[in-house]
Amino acid sequence: MASTPGNQRAAHSGNSQGKKSQHAEEAIFYMDCRAAYLAVLKSSLENIKSKEQLSLVLQQAGRNPSQKTINKYWTSQTSSLNFDDFCAILKKEKPATRNELLEAFGKIDTDKAGYISHDELCKILTTRGDRMTWEEVNSITKQADFNCNGKLDYNKFCELYLSTREQCCKAARARLETDPRLRQQHLGNQTETVPEGITLPVSKPSPRVCRKPGHKLPKGDSRAPSRPLSAQSSKASSSTTVTVAASSSRNTKLIIEPDTMKEWQCAQSRGCFYLEENGEIISHKYRLHLPQRSALCITIKPFSIPQAQGKPCPWLSVDTALFILKENETQENLQLVSFTEFQDKEIFGWRGELGAGVYWLLPFTTGCRLRKGKTQIAGEAKLVWRDEDGELALTKEFRAALLDVFETIDLDGNGLLSLEEYNFFELRTSGEKCDQEAWAVCKENFEMKKNELTRQGFLDLNLMEANDRDGDPWDLWVTLLSLGYNRALEMTEACPFVIDICAERCKPRVRAIALEAGGSQLSRALCRSVVNKGEAKGLGGSESIFIHTYRSGSRITSVIENKSENKVIIHVNNEQSKNCLNNRGLTVFAVEVAPKSMMVSQHVMALNEQEEWIYSCVHSLVC
Repeated sequence: MASTPGNQRAAHSGNSQGKKSQHAEEAIFYMDCRAAYLAVLKSSLENIKSKEQLSLVLQQAGRNPSQKTINKYWTSQTSSLNFDDFCAILKKEKPATRNELLEAFGKIDTDKAGYISHDELCKILTTRGDRMTWEEVNSITKQADFNCNGKLDYNKFCELYLSTREQCCKAARARLETDPRLRQQHLGNQTETVPEGITLPVSKPSPRVCRKPGHKLPKGDSRAPSRPLSAQSSKASSSTTVTVAASSSRNTKLIIEPDTMKEWQCAQSRGCFYLEENGEIISHKYRLHLPQRSALCITIKPFSIPQAQGKPCPWLSVDTALFILKENETQENLQLVSFTEFQDKEIFGWRGELGAGVYWLLPFTTGCRLRKGKTQIAGEAKLVWRDEDGELALTKEFRAALLDVFETIDLDGNGLLSLEEYNFFELRTSGEKCDQEAWAVCKENFEMKKNELTRQGFLDLNLMEANDRDGDPWDLWVTLLSLGYNRALEMTEACPFVIDICAERCKPRVRAIALEAGGSQLSRALCRSVVNKGEAKGLGGSESIFIHTYRSGSRITSVIENKSENKVIIHVNNEQSKNCLNNRGLTVFAVEVAPKSMMVSQHVMALNEQEEWIYSCVHSLVC
């Protein structure tokens, strides 16, 4: 049945209201970000310069970051974080809900009495996670006047925690509204995206943002307006459109020519991208040593785990890249040499010549396809069972998953785990390393060859962990979830990869040196690669702001370069794009770019590579 005009109007009205609601939520989010940021720092242009400052601004935004959370965003390579970095962190670090808090307490309160003894609370808080001192725990229980006979009523504690968090956020917003200097700084990030008729819930009524309706295009003209409604009042704008044919992005150039490389010497290392709970992506990083100048071919691709054959492998569609940086006298100023810009199906590669020396290899994925999903799980897989004698054993499904894990963490692919390889696994799953003494204990109890753990030894180690918990799979699930598995034992939040390096005149040596977020070195390399290779467009009437756009195989990246002496706020609108997804998960957003700097605006890929996709983006100067 054909739809009636009434139905069409209703659908259009629903879409319009949905967009208004989305814009309003974005506006509120950015207002809260700015309020929290300016509660600690004097200006949104001032950078966060320490872990302590990062913790403070997160607390002002109603978060309660653990040390582990802080370490995710402040790595050994981090020197500062700007306002846009802070906004990105808040998007990932969602505040705990009442149900989540109660669920956490419920795991301790196994009797479901609604109370936890102070002694038990002290034991947990002083021995697990970010360990507190007895004095710190006592100060919590003393301040909570609702404990009963040495017990903590955690329902009331949750109420106090949530109300205190809300009061903290309200105080930051109120300060933003009442301080004229701060209100001036509030202009920018989302003021242009507030739809007509939507007002922000602040302590003082804000004037409604009104815009004139956009001019209609002449009948038959299919061009997108250069300045969409959400950017009508902007000072300058720049529009970029790229049309990519179906599947054409999967074959841009042949990388490997086997006949010419038969005599070349090769090295290989595996690794993995891991998706954190907050949406951040971490991965292994590598150091490459070349004893002499040589022609090279370097490739990276998702790793098809042998044991996973026949099972769905969603990570095989994840985009990968590798940035090659030259190590100088200090590790702080690595020089970008090149990156894997050519693509042949799932392989990304680079061919060229490098001089003797030490290089860093930084793996990268845009996050367009490796992201949090909402897939329904039919049921939780069983990890252990008891045989006729009552002895614990691993289920067939869990054994298969553990063998997949083994293949992923066996970085050199020799079928054994060295202490170094095992420690990357330990850092990922427990946050701690295994020292030589503990490794010696493992050697006494589990099968090893040449001081390296075998597959059977790895399986037995996990079985011992299950026995230590008397069959309780809690710790086993913590391990699996941290490695990207869901409750159905499917790897959905990780992407194992393999790096191959072939050299014509010498034997290359590659070694994993870290497992962490990309950091400032990767960000700079990424921006520089787009600026060097991409197409640059000035932003309207501005002579100091440029949008660089570069297509590399199956992805498009845009970088904003601000050459001016002032910070700028750029509004980004993708409403005219078709069959696309970006790493930010937003169609319309705003970014703040500091003076004399550049930053990634977004990464974009096809939603369905079997169909044509159109990247159509308008960058507009707000202020």
